Amino acid sequence: MRILAPLGGVAVALATSAALGAPGVDALSVSPAPGGGQTYTLTVQVLLLMTALSLLPGALIMMTAFTRVVIVLALLRQALGTAQTPSNQILVGLALFLTIFIMSPVLNEVNDQALQPYLAEQKPGAEALAAAERPLREFMLAQTRDDDIALFTRLSGRDSLAAEDQVPFSVLLPAFATSELKTAFQIGFLLFIPFLVIDLVVASVLMSMGMMMLSPVIISLPFKIMLFVLVDGWALVIGTLASSFFN
Repeated sequence: MRILAPLGGVAVALATSAALGAPGVDALSVSPAPGGGQTYTLTVQVLLLMTALSLLPGALIMMTAFTRVVIVLALLRQALGTAQTPSNQILVGLALFLTIFIMSPVLNEVNDQALQPYLAEQKPGAEALAAAERPLREFMLAQTRDDDIALFTRLSGRDSLAAEDQVPFSVLLPAFATSELKTAFQIGFLLFIPFLVIDLVVASVLMSMGMMMLSPVIISLPFKIMLFVLVDGWALVIGTLASSFFN
């Protein structure tokens, strides 16, 4: 220990002198780009990338098909009356991979027009970000109701917009989320109808037989599961969800 202490002091002294003598790397450096823009150092780019990754879950929920898919699946489970079957993990996993399938044309376009040119240093970061915004904006505008866009445009204090490309993201994002909620609840309402009919029939039969102490849910659950399996319900629901984004 008596030998290691002086050696440690010498090492710290050498490291300090080297750090003070060596030229440092600028944490923030902005240089003019050839096209008239600005180019940031790698440190700033990494910082911006890490910040964007922290916002990725929110973007996944609010800017993709995930919201509609997961709400419809949750309402379907509630209509079946199967409590926690399928579990939340299964529903979220199914919604995630179905979202990737639905968003694959948009993701491929973003990869071809923005990500690959940026990695090949053919486009600067700002230009690549603008190129990635276009297909995502087109997808969101195609799924957003005009009434919702008009509502948030009016709430933001702006006048009516002449064209769709003039809709700012601050208006498009809440309008898209509101439209997705409306569409998801409309699909959920249609899913509830056949199972509600089964519940009413079973409850009426039990009442006519005087079996009022027996819960209708216990009797109707096997019939609802049987109906769902016979009509290939999972394929119908998933197919309807996927096709609702491409119409």
